[in-house]
Amino acid sequence: MKPACETVVVRLPNHVGDVCMALPALRLLTGAGLSVVIAGKPWAQSLLAGMGWDFVALEGRVWADAQRLRAAARTHEARRALVLPNSLGSALACRLAGLSPAGLDTDARGLLLAVRLPAPRAAHEVERFFTAARGALRGWGYPPPADQPLLRLGLKLTDDDRATARAALAAAGVPRPFALLAPLARGTHHGQAKHWPHFGVLPRLLAERGLATVAAPPSDEVAATRAALPDAVLLPPLPLGVFAALAAEAALVIANDSGTSHVAAAVGAPQVTIVGVTDPARTGPWSPAATVVGREGAWPTVDQVTVAIDAKLAGT
Repeated sequence: MKPACETVVVRLPNHVGDVCMALPALRLLTGAGLSVVIAGKPWAQSLLAGMGWDFVALEGRVWADAQRLRAAARTHEARRALVLPNSLGSALACRLAGLSPAGLDTDARGLLLAVRLPAPRAAHEVERFFTAARGALRGWGYPPPADQPLLRLGLKLTDDDRATARAALAAAGVPRPFALLAPLARGTHHGQAKHWPHFGVLPRLLAERGLATVAAPPSDEVAATRAALPDAVLLPPLPLGVFAALAAEAALVIANDSGTSHVAAAVGAPQVTIVGVTDPARTGPWSPAATVVGREGAWPTVDQVTVAIDAKLAGT
């Protein structure tokens, strides 16, 4: 017989955007009556603070992570885990922690999984994570409460994060309305840079439309952001929960297909996401308030981005 409210450990994905896109999967578990303990990289604690879930910070080293997961499993009397990353190491850490893991059968880790789930083909990452959670529930004997993820990610923010975001804007003298820009995107995709090269023209364009321009890069991206946006107001680096609150305050968020785009989607902010090397059908923002301009293999022109911005500001 299952406990009245069984607790499961959820190993979060390793990237900001993926954590945002995993929110419908996490809510599917809680909707089935489970209590979740989330485990992931330390920055995820700030991002998800408003959701009210207990958090385990992981180091990225299998044995050390297994020890932390084991301690959490004992504290919360958890026996099962859902492993959302595709890696062998994430499943191995859960096994070494004494947990019975469920997950997609990827990276030759099938023998480590107690519930092995086939990876869906041609799916958005939101649907991929949701499919994993749905399959895990079935494997554990719980009827899934939904067949499809909602169209909103539904990130909750803390009052403290909202207040800190507003204080940062006030301290920098940022007027309303303002646009939040994120001109960079980490890494490459098939060897190609993931950022649109024309962000520098946007502050003037937005000023003509009555919007101030703000950026809030992490500490290791300050210099590159300043070079890309010399006319924008740069706020000091903010914890991810505060950054999400900043996105929620913005009249418009403009970003590449990056973590910022998914944070904006998570809080339902109006946004224009610019793509050129990634496939928005798989990793685009999951939000009815998002407009995607460009396509895989072709960055949009400045005029095309301008049209998208004007349409979004007009509410169309």
